[in-house]
Amino acid sequence: MAHLTKLTDTYTLSNGVEIPIVGFGTWQTPSGEVAKDSVKAALDAGYRHIDTAAIYGNEASVGEGLKASGVDRHDIFLTTKLWNSDRGYDNTLKAIDTSLAKLGTDYVDLYLIHWGNPKAFRDNWQESNAETWRAMEEILKSGKARAIGVSNMRVKHLEELFKTANTKPMVNQLFLNPSDMQEEVTKFDTDNGILNEAYSPLGTGKIFGVPELQKMAERYGKSVAQLVLRWSLQHDFLPLPKSVHAERIQENAQLFDFELSHHDMELIDGLHGVAGLAQDPDTVNF
Repeated sequence: MAHLTKLTDTYTLSNGVEIPIVGFGTWQTPSGEVAKDSVKAALDAGYRHIDTAAIYGNEASVGEGLKASGVDRHDIFLTTKLWNSDRGYDNTLKAIDTSLAKLGTDYVDLYLIHWGNPKAFRDNWQESNAETWRAMEEILKSGKARAIGVSNMRVKHLEELFKTANTKPMVNQLFLNPSDMQEEVTKFDTDNGILNEAYSPLGTGKIFGVPELQKMAERYGKSVAQLVLRWSLQHDFLPLPKSVHAERIQENAQLFDFELSHHDMELIDGLHGVAGLAQDPDTVNF
C-alpha cells in the first residue's frame, strides 16, 4: 500500500514523474464560473492534481481556476485527454496544442487517449491506436506532456498497443469503484508498471445509497465518500473525486486520519454491481 499521509503524497510513474495520490475530477462540471470556482476551491483545499479533458468543454475555465488560485503552475499536476474525433498522428499533435492554448499553459503533466476503441475507428482500432500513440510519444519527447497514458483500455487494447509502442503508457484511467473493480485490467496494468487511476470513484453518486457502506461509514465516523476514497487508496488506485461544492471538496480531501481494516476492505470488495458497471470500450456509441 502506498504511503498515505496527505493529498500531496505521490505515486511515481514508470518514467520517474511524481503524481499526487488524489486528483480533482471535472467531468460534467459546466464551463464558466462553476468550473473555475470549483478548481480554485480544490486548490484552496490542498489538492495539487487537477483532471480535465477536451470533451468536457471546460479546459479554458479549468485554466482560469488554476490562475485564480495563485498556486504556482509547477506545483500543480494537470491532466487532459485526447478526444475520439482527434485521432491519428497529425490530429493528435494538433489536439494537444489546442488543449494547451485553452488551458493557458505550455505543458500538461499527463496526456491521455480518452477511449480505447471509438465508434468511428472500430474497423481499424489497432492501427488507429498505434498511430495515435506514436504522436503521444512525440508529445512526451517535445515536453508538451511530462507523462502519457490511456483511459478506458482493456487488456486486449493494451496488448495490441505494446506491439508498436516504444514507451508503455504510464497511466490507465478507468471507471473504478466498489461496484466495478475491473480486476483483469487493473492487475495487468500493475504487472506492466501502469498506474490505475479511478474516475467515478464514488460510482456516479449511486454508491451513497448502499446500506452496507452507510453502516460502515457510521462506524468509522466518516462519510460514505471518505470511506470509498480511502478504499480506493488502499488498493493503490488514484481516485479522482469530482464535486462543485466547496464543503464536499474539502470533505473528500480528509482521508488520512483513519484506515480501513482488512475485513472491511474485503466487505467493500464484495459489492460488485451495486452502482453500475464500466462501459465496454468496444461497444460505446461514440
